[in-house]
Amino acid sequence: MSENYRVPEGVKITGSFQPGFDNILTPEALEFVVGLHRKFNARRKDLLQARVERQKTLDQGVLPDFLPETKSIRDGKWTVAPCPADIQDRRVEITGPVDRKMIINALNSGAKVFMADLEDANSPTWENNIEGQINLIDANLKTISLEDKARGKSYQLNDETAVLFVRPRGWHMEEKNVTVDGEPMSASIWDFGLYFFHNVAIRLKNDSGLYLYLPKMEHHLEARLWNDIFILAQSQLNVPLGTIKGTVLIETIMATFQLNEILFELRDHSAGLNCGRWDYLFSYIKRLVNNTEFLIPDRAQVGMTSPFMKAYTELVIQTCHKREAFAMGGMAAQIPIKGDDAANNIALEKVRADKEREAKAGHDGTWVAHPGLVAVALGEFNKYMPTPNQIHVKREDVSVTASDLLEIPKGTITLEGLKTNIDVGIRYMEAWLRGNGCVPINNLMEDAATAEISRTQVWQWVNHPKAIMTDGTKVTKELVEKLIDEQKVAYKQQYGADYANTKFDLAIELFAKMSLSEKLEEFLTLEAYKFI
Repeated sequence: MSENYRVPEGVKITGSFQPGFDNILTPEALEFVVGLHRKFNARRKDLLQARVERQKTLDQGVLPDFLPETKSIRDGKWTVAPCPADIQDRRVEITGPVDRKMIINALNSGAKVFMADLEDANSPTWENNIEGQINLIDANLKTISLEDKARGKSYQLNDETAVLFVRPRGWHMEEKNVTVDGEPMSASIWDFGLYFFHNVAIRLKNDSGLYLYLPKMEHHLEARLWNDIFILAQSQLNVPLGTIKGTVLIETIMATFQLNEILFELRDHSAGLNCGRWDYLFSYIKRLVNNTEFLIPDRAQVGMTSPFMKAYTELVIQTCHKREAFAMGGMAAQIPIKGDDAANNIALEKVRADKEREAKAGHDGTWVAHPGLVAVALGEFNKYMPTPNQIHVKREDVSVTASDLLEIPKGTITLEGLKTNIDVGIRYMEAWLRGNGCVPINNLMEDAATAEISRTQVWQWVNHPKAIMTDGTKVTKELVEKLIDEQKVAYKQQYGADYANTKFDLAIELFAKMSLSEKLEEFLTLEAYKFI
């Protein structure tokens, strides 16, 4: 509580006081972070309101398009500032939450980069977030270690490790455990500010920069806000301009129409763009959900070779390389399957083919979710990318129109697909509510995008007049409620007496509410955050 922390005037901390937390939440760090919040939070809220206003036009049938007022930026001959030597080769990146064991294993995985995630792979409990900041400092100091007495294992860093990137939470999230002048703290500014304050000097001492991933943006003015925060933060700590380098996740349909503009706003601080494929599908459904021209088939039928996904990734590559920026590929969510060699080989072949496609397309690197996939991804990029990156591959053959980006994927709606959305969405939320944001489900490593796709797809099918399954049945509220009830029975049978110790009842309540509500809510995690 605040009485245990020395907080600036007007600031309250309701999160628990635990040993070591005061080393993160020092008076100086809090002054720095709160100062950023006070200067920039009003702009953040205005930008979120602008999303609401844009959604109203989308609901009226107006489709996203390239902005006429920024044509000069798209046509200009500018490039982004060069990146430091230690991130010129990013051919395989691994991602995961900020718990201690994950950080050590990921840094030791053989990947070129580890993105420590305070966002979608992290359930944002107070303890997870502050312990995560402690772990990140230890990682940068290279002193991080862990003794697992229960398993008789010890973990420490290898001599050679991946380069550390950090992903703060998106603009829509707030840190409910901290209020400034009576309003919740911006989670983005909180995560970034604490990490930057405690680690930038360490990074510079190690001849590196402070590297970030920036999520969920929908407009170049949201990128401008990040850039202005970076400029002030660097100035206040007397850090050279450009020490911060951020890779923007292109994981919203709206951002795809502003790739040049986003890079331009961050041109002194840009480390390129990344194809955040699963959140992109979530955004595609969410932003077009009230336009009855759009109906998305089963999630499993929408892959990276779907025309609208192929167009988006190729446009990212072409745009980035024109601007001398990195174009990073998407996530392979598969995880090794123990005890079933045949199934494991099938999963690994899917990863191999996916990474071959990305490398041949011109991506400068790719993502994996599990250390066991690093070698597979490295193999493909080593084969098809002999240079540190492929910025020289300009992809001038690519010509992508607005209609290409909005082409509706072909496929069917199946009962199995509906059941999978319900089951996977609930399972992920149950784990998230228990404090685990990175969850293996059906041999895939899932994060919050999984639950978001699941519930938005169910909502669309319930509300779309043409959402007819292959057996001729219309997807209805009553059918979804029936299937949810069946899942609850299945969970109770599976867990037996342990069911009482789970969060399934709450997860089911939240998933049902967000899937069957009259109005589609922006983010499931905003509602669920009230309960952790």
